[in-house]
Amino acid sequence: MAIKPVLKMGDPRLLEVAEKVKNFGTPALHALIQDMRETMDVLDGAGLAAPQIGVGLQVVIFGVKHNPRYPNAEEVPYTVLLNPVLTPLTHEMESGWEGCLSVPGMRGMVPRFAKLRYQGADQYGRSIDRTVDGFHARVVQHECDHLQGILYPMRITDFRTFGFTDVLFPDHAPIDE
Repeated sequence: MAIKPVLKMGDPRLLEVAEKVKNFGTPALHALIQDMRETMDVLDGAGLAAPQIGVGLQVVIFGVKHNPRYPNAEEVPYTVLLNPVLTPLTHEMESGWEGCLSVPGMRGMVPRFAKLRYQGADQYGRSIDRTVDGFHARVVQHECDHLQGILYPMRITDFRTFGFTDVLFPDHAPIDE
């Protein structure tokens, strides 16, 4: 398996809508997920979507446990999620700092649904159905946006809260991305 280069904002492939996964449990799918995991781990990411490494499939992975980029974030279980469907369970929005491996060195304040249900399948085609809130909900929404060709700066409502991490937070990284 291999660590893959992450596409950066400006690459037109990041703006494309990803296709649904049709074949589960294949060697090619397992290899893609392994590559995504290794790439996410080496970059201390909270998640990664297949389009970020140039693969236009509805595959996201995410998980946070003792991550230096998110020192105060709640733990999020490692999850492989294919063909996700997100359903907001409230109209309440929460704003929080976000960063992205495809937008390196920058952070922005992004409003997200406070509570949602996500459904989909794992790499074997087994059903996933969870109701989440907090950081977990934020990570899922961020990663699934990539499948629709949406990068977090597109969700920012006040560009005074968007900038380079070292300028916005000169003494430390944000604790709530």
